[in-house]
Formats: sequence, structure tokens, C-alpha cells
Amino acid sequence: MPTDRPYLPPATQPVRAVVWAIHLALPLLGLWLLLAQEQLNVMWQHNPSHFWMILAVAGLNVTLGLMVSEASRRRQDARLFLVSMVFLTSAGFFFLHGLATPQVILPVGSLGFDIGQQVGLTVAAGFAFASALPLGEQAAARVLEAQHVIRGALIGFMILWGLASLLPGLTPLSDPPLREHADWLVWASIPGVLLYGAATVMMFLIHRRRPAAMLISLITAYALLGEAMLAGMSQLNWHLTWWLWHILLTLAFVFVGYSSYLKFRREGSSAGLFDAVALSATVARIKADYDRALEEVVEHVRRGEPLAATRLSGKFDLTESQAAVLDRAGEALANERRLSERLAALVDVSAQTRVGLPETELLATALERVRQAYGDVRIGLVSDGQVDIGSREYVFEGHAPVHRDQLVAYPLTVKGHLAGALEVPLGRTAQDEALAATLAGQLSISLENARLYHELNTLFRQYMSPDVANALLADPDQAALGGQLKQLTALFADLKGFTTFSERVTPGEIVEMLNRYHTAAVPCILDNGGTIVQFVGDALLALFNAPATQRDHAAAACRAALAMQEAAEVIAAESRGADVEWPTFRVGVNTGPALVGNIGSPELRGFNAMGDCVNVAARLQGVAEPGTVVIGATTLAQLGAGVTTRPLGKLELKGKDERVEAHVLLTMP
Repeated sequence: MPTDRPYLPPATQPVRAVVWAIHLALPLLGLWLLLAQEQLNVMWQHNPSHFWMILAVAGLNVTLGLMVSEASRRRQDARLFLVSMVFLTSAGFFFLHGLATPQVILPVGSLGFDIGQQVGLTVAAGFAFASALPLGEQAAARVLEAQHVIRGALIGFMILWGLASLLPGLTPLSDPPLREHADWLVWASIPGVLLYGAATVMMFLIHRRRPAAMLISLITAYALLGEAMLAGMSQLNWHLTWWLWHILLTLAFVFVGYSSYLKFRREGSSAGLFDAVALSATVARIKADYDRALEEVVEHVRRGEPLAATRLSGKFDLTESQAAVLDRAGEALANERRLSERLAALVDVSAQTRVGLPETELLATALERVRQAYGDVRIGLVSDGQVDIGSREYVFEGHAPVHRDQLVAYPLTVKGHLAGALEVPLGRTAQDEALAATLAGQLSISLENARLYHELNTLFRQYMSPDVANALLADPDQAALGGQLKQLTALFADLKGFTTFSERVTPGEIVEMLNRYHTAAVPCILDNGGTIVQFVGDALLALFNAPATQRDHAAAACRAALAMQEAAEVIAAESRGADVEWPTFRVGVNTGPALVGNIGSPELRGFNAMGDCVNVAARLQGVAEPGTVVIGATTLAQLGAGVTTRPLGKLELKGKDERVEAHVLLTMP
């Protein structure tokens, strides 16, 4: 269901946020209770416990500070540097506070012992506040440029503070601890508390934009450091309120340390422990690095090469176990990708096997695709009874493959007979060999289809019009007996004087003459989209707009007729001067409805057209003078402007009760 409530990451969901807030509120509640009930705020002074506690927490702090500092150096990130300074500053002043423990160096402590930690926390608060700021590129660069100066200044300040606090008589900081409450120390602590509060809020806003467990740890640490400063304002040394701020400091750093430990155990590496705390620009740069590493992995997998996890492990601080797992995962991915690519190649080869594709083009297309998945694949076809691929001759026994060196050859068959061989590199697994055998089977089918279609095309298309042949190949049901009424233009042509010519020459000369005329006439019809449905001696019948639909079938038929006459005139001119003059074409064209379809019997049939339109075309051809084209009025009506004709008037045609208007077609635009 749609909702208008904003998405909250897991760490900021209402219930978890309440629990988190309670944890932060409990120390403040305890502080208030101890201050309100003085009898509960008992005093317990145990110098060794205080010193070793300080030493342990300072050591943890230094470790965290150095880890974050190293992450800052590796990532070149200003925020991480500032966070490291929070830990190092707290650690340094906490350690100085521990050294000022009574009876460790000084018999009764010093003023520096009282106020040193508040000063250190205030300095650390400044770094915490700066770390939470949305530093731009230039500001971050300036911070990184000044990091050595900042670190040196902090170390120098801590050394001076330590000397001033621990060397008797050197400065007021080495004087005995305060015996009365100092209001000035309270007011001096307020800026640090406010800075920690602001840093906590700003870090929480960063966490809202990109949730991360380490950010929550740092937010909690900043909040606890602020609370530690509040507890330190009581200035009741060795009382429970005084121990409380020590505990809060300890919890702040233990919380971050424990979170780092959990993340280290989960990821097995310290390289990215603090990446979530970094600036947005650094996070984007890290993401880009990982994207490039992923691209490198993908490229290795794509090429089937070793993953080179050792190089990636050095770049991303992976452990040996992680690198080994990455290698195994890369190998598995490479095998899976190789299998997918080979299956895809097999599917593509099947899809590219189109009817009518020449054999050479079919094999070249298949090889180009297959080599992308299988490598150096080669095909050799049978020649003079043997199969050679390069200098290698293959002899097969049945359908078993032949292994030679690092190559495997599979037989290609057509109608059960050896037609060639497919040579592929030796597969790594039985699955690879099974796919190669399947590929050989698919190529055998494709090769057989190509050769059968070539035979069919050679025989089938020579005995009927290409349009009829294509229609039957696309839809064999069109070969069924029957037909449909369709508007078309019929073209009848025959040779005037054929009978006389036939009586005076040999049968061979008759066939030669007919073949020459039809060789010239047929392209004229086909080039204009016509369909030749029959040859009857010296005559031919062609249809336009059947079976293939033509928008301007009347004009196409007339252009074909004029072209036929031009071609026939060339042939007739070449034959002049012979012993017997060759006959010449006469053509009739007419437009109208006709029944178009397959006519004959279940055993033998032919594509034809029947109707008055076709009969009139035959009669118009009969009245045409040799070398002319006669068209009907229905045809002329569809030709439009620019046509030149000579009217013949209304003619009496055999089989027609009414006269038929006819025209001699002279020219067309």
C-alpha cells in the first residue's frame, strides 16, 4: 500500500531510535540523581585503579586514532583525519590526566590533573565539530595540506601541558588540586558540550543520507564525550560523579572499538572499517574504485582468464582466504559465463539458419558467432572424398568425434552422409564437449537445409513465377485447390507468323527462336512485378496484382508490354536477312475482375486466372498488329495523364456480344 511516511534506515527506525536515546539518557539521569542525592554520591579514592584504567583507555584511544589516521592517509580524506584527531587528542590528555594521578608522579596530584581532561575534551570537541562539517573539495584539500602542522601543534601543546602540570613550581598547573568549586571551569566547559552536541546532530544527518553502523558508533561516541564533559563540571574528585565521566569516556571509545572489531570480523579486513565515515567525495571515489575492480573481475571472467585476486587483494587489503575465495568464485563465474556464451551461440546459430541463405554465407555467419564463444573454430567440407582442415585430414568412424592434440573434430552430415567436419578447441569439461557436439548437429541441420533449399530453388523456381514460388514456400496452404475473385491486369502475348515460321524451319530452330524471345520477354514482366502463369507454345500469360498485390498494376503491365516490344524488336532486327524471317510479338492488356487460384486436380494443379478480363486480353492480343500493344478501356482509365495512345474504336471480339473499346498504347511517362 502506498504511504506518505518517509523511509527510515534500520538504525533510525522509531523503536531503535528510542532504545538508542534511552542509552544516552541513562548516564545523564544517573548524574542528576547523584547530584540531587548527595548521600548517594559517595567518595572512593583508589589511585592504582584510576591509573590503570586511564592507561588502558588511552591505549585503546591511541589504537583507534592511529587506525583512523591510516585510513585517512590511504583514502586521502580530511574527515577521517579530523576524526583521528578527536581520538588522539582525547587519548593524549587522558594519558596526561592519568600521569597526574596522586602518588604516581606527584604526591597529591596537580591543578592540571583537575582541569586537563576538560581542556583535552574541549580541544577534541573542536575537531569533532569540524569532522561533521560538509567540507568541500577545496576546504578538504587545505585540511590535508595542514595535517602535519595540526598534528605537530597538538603534540607540542600536550607536551607543554604535561610539563606544566607535572613539574613542581614551573606553572600554576602544577599547584595542588582545587579545593573549592570553580565556576570558571564550568563556563569553560560549555563550548565543548555545545560542539559535541552540534557534531552529534550533524553526524546523524549524514547517517540519514547514507546509513552505516560505524557512523552510529561515532555519533554515540560524540554524544558520550559531551556527557562526560557535563559530568566533569561537578568537580567532585573521587566521588561517583567524578568516576562517571571516566566511565563515559571509556564507553565512548569502547563503543567505537567494539564496532570496529565486529566489522573486522564480518569483512575479514581492516581496509574499509572507516570508509562509511569519509566525505561524500571520498565515498564516491571508493565506489568508483570498486566499480573498476568489478569491471576488471567481469573482464577476466568474460575472457575466461584467471582472476588475479592477488592484485585485487593488495589493492583492497584482502586476506589470503578472501583472495582464495575470490579466485574460486571467479573460476565458477568464468565457467558459468562460458557456458552461457556457448548456449547463446548455439541459439544464435539456430536463429540465423534462414531458408534461402547461401551455404558459404551460412557457414561464414555461423563461424563468426561461434568463435566468440568457442575460440578458434574451423569448418572443413568434403572435397574429393576427404575432409581437410588446414594440414589436418580427418577420418571418422560413424558419428564419434576425433581428438587430435588440443583439438576435437565432430562430423557434419547431410542425409546421413559425411559432408564436413567442425573443429573446436578441446573442452575443459564434459559439458563443453556435449555443447560442441550439439553445435555440430545444429550446423549439420543448417548445412542440409541450405543444400536442399538450393536444389528446390533451382528446380522449383524454374518452373513457376518467383512470386508464386515465394507464396507457396511461405504458406503451403496456398497450394490448395480453389481461388478468390480479385481485380487484376492480364497480359497476353504471342508471336505473329509463328505458324508459318514453324512450317519452314526445323524443330531445333523453333526452340531456339522461342527461347530467345522468352529470355528477353520474361525479365520485362518480372522486373515490373508481374507473375507468369503459363507458356503455351509461342504465347504467354502474365498477371499483375496476383498473387502479389500491386498498387498500380495496370501501369506496371503496360510498362512491361512496351519493354517486351522493345526487347523483341532488337531480336527481330538481329534475325533479319536470315533465310526465314522471324515472327514478332503482339501484346494485349486488359484490367478487370478474375477468379485467381489453383486450378486442376489433387494430383496435378497450376496457378491461373479465369474470367472475362483474361479472355478480353487474349482477344485484344489477337487483333493487335505485330510489334504493338493493344489495351482495353478499363486499363487506359487507370493509367492517368501523360499516356499516348491511338484509339481503335469499339471492336467486335470473338465471344463478346458487346463491342469492346480498344487503344493502341504508344508511349508512357
